[in-house]
Amino acid sequence: MSPAPSDPAPGGRGSLATTPPPGPPKPPTAWQLIRPYWVSEKRWKGRRLLALVIALNLAIVFINVRLNAWNTAFYDALDKRNWPVFKSSLVEFAVLAFSFIIIATFRTYFRQMLEIRWRQWITDATLAKWFAHQAFYRIERDHLADNPDQRISEDIRSLVNSSLALSLDLLTTVVSLFSFITILWTISGALSFALDGMNITIAGYMVWVAALYAIVGSFFIFKVGRPLVGLSYRQQQVEADFRFLLVRLRESAEQVALYRGERAEWSRLQVAFGAVRENWWQIMVVTKRLIFANSIYAQIAIVFPIMAAAPRYFAGAFTLGVLMRIIDAFGQVSDGFSWFVNSFQTLADWKATINRLREFARVIEHTPHEGGISVTRTSDTPAYMAADLQLSLPDGTPLAVAGSFAFAPGSRWLVRGRSGSGKSTMLRALAGLWPFGSGRIEVPANARVLFLSQQSYLPIDTLKAALAFPSPPDAFTDAACRDALNAVSLSQYGDDLSTHAHWARRLSGGEQQRLAAARALLQKPDYLFLDEATSALDVETEEAVYEALHARLPGTAIVSVAHRETLGRFHQHTMTLPVMSDVLPSPMAGAV
Repeated sequence: MSPAPSDPAPGGRGSLATTPPPGPPKPPTAWQLIRPYWVSEKRWKGRRLLALVIALNLAIVFINVRLNAWNTAFYDALDKRNWPVFKSSLVEFAVLAFSFIIIATFRTYFRQMLEIRWRQWITDATLAKWFAHQAFYRIERDHLADNPDQRISEDIRSLVNSSLALSLDLLTTVVSLFSFITILWTISGALSFALDGMNITIAGYMVWVAALYAIVGSFFIFKVGRPLVGLSYRQQQVEADFRFLLVRLRESAEQVALYRGERAEWSRLQVAFGAVRENWWQIMVVTKRLIFANSIYAQIAIVFPIMAAAPRYFAGAFTLGVLMRIIDAFGQVSDGFSWFVNSFQTLADWKATINRLREFARVIEHTPHEGGISVTRTSDTPAYMAADLQLSLPDGTPLAVAGSFAFAPGSRWLVRGRSGSGKSTMLRALAGLWPFGSGRIEVPANARVLFLSQQSYLPIDTLKAALAFPSPPDAFTDAACRDALNAVSLSQYGDDLSTHAHWARRLSGGEQQRLAAARALLQKPDYLFLDEATSALDVETEEAVYEALHARLPGTAIVSVAHRETLGRFHQHTMTLPVMSDVLPSPMAGAV
């Protein structure tokens, strides 16, 4: 365990627990996930970049309109064998094509710039909420959401990328649609025919044909591809589960090897990948149908406008060049009406991402009133105190009765009890991490508190950063760090302070515990809680560590959870937690 501050940033000061708001919040809407960046302190840079990207998109639409007009002159020149017009058309095309290349290149560049800035902001905001009120711990403790790492990394990236792609593409599509509807309405003319003796005229009939074709196609594509939304959500989940097991195996490689547990882990990974495979097969089936429907739609679209325009062309209403322009405009209008069809796969992935982030946002922003143990900092208490402290499991099952006690400054307490009696859970409650139960805990307002667990956290960083955690590395001098290492018999690592490594792998269990003790010597807390923090050490080394703690931290109250009788001489008081079947009105506490 580590210190339990209430500030959003780790290592902050303040109350160990705050009064949470009642009732779980509703999941945010998609707009509530997207909107914050655009009204934040970074909004003007984002808006300027967005305006620039939109302007470049509109410039591309303008070039497409010019290319549509170019069709008439170019194909009429071919039809009439007009060499001068043909040459000038090639020059015009070269200018338009070169302009398109330049604009498209910078559009992508500035869009990627906007994407990384937006992603940076929303990642920072999400991480702040994840750390606030130790939501990262609460989510794991209560199993509120799976794979938060994937949601912060992959889902946020996908949200930003897909939101920009869909919104900009939709804007470009709408502008193109109205531009080419005007062109198609004008040049296609009206279609007249007789039906039951009535003369019927349809103005701009090619526009209506394109709209009808796109609407019918969109309906069938939606019916075919609708299951992709749920399947995409599921695929993200099972992929993350499989990746998590791989990372866990890598982190626990030595333990698995010692157990000869390769076959068991292989079997577990095969089961996890089986879920990936089964869901992927379902995605394959739906995707096959979707591609089949899309291919039919796209292939018919090649000849459909020619068939629709052929009656007026063969009637001599317009030239070959105008026919080619109509076909191009029809394709643009049809694509505009078919935006939903063309973007369905992206929309399905976007919707799945939104659903995962909505669920995650709900759990990290919710600080539920989970129990009756209150932990507060106050200037009115002279010691770390508990009153009528009772512990229970999250489901309400009684776990331990700790009663009332006070850890005075400089005192030494040994907490004992059989396994399962709730000793470690009591320390979690004292840290503000376990609200289940009842009672009151009061901590001196300005007290510095440090909790050392059986396996302390070691960041993947320099040895100095691991030793100084949770303080920054520059909070202590190299000389102070070497002195602390020497005090716990780790002098051999004195020259490795600037070495970057995965220290949880490089150091043995006993070395990790001694490093944590050296961390306490550096931090010099007012209250130090040790939860089996020396259990991996031999008796001689353990006693040497405790002697260093007692000698160098004379004013620190030390509370140890331990089983070894040899530690009794380092503590003035003892507290015994009984198992619930033998629970007494209060735990036996007193002077040794």
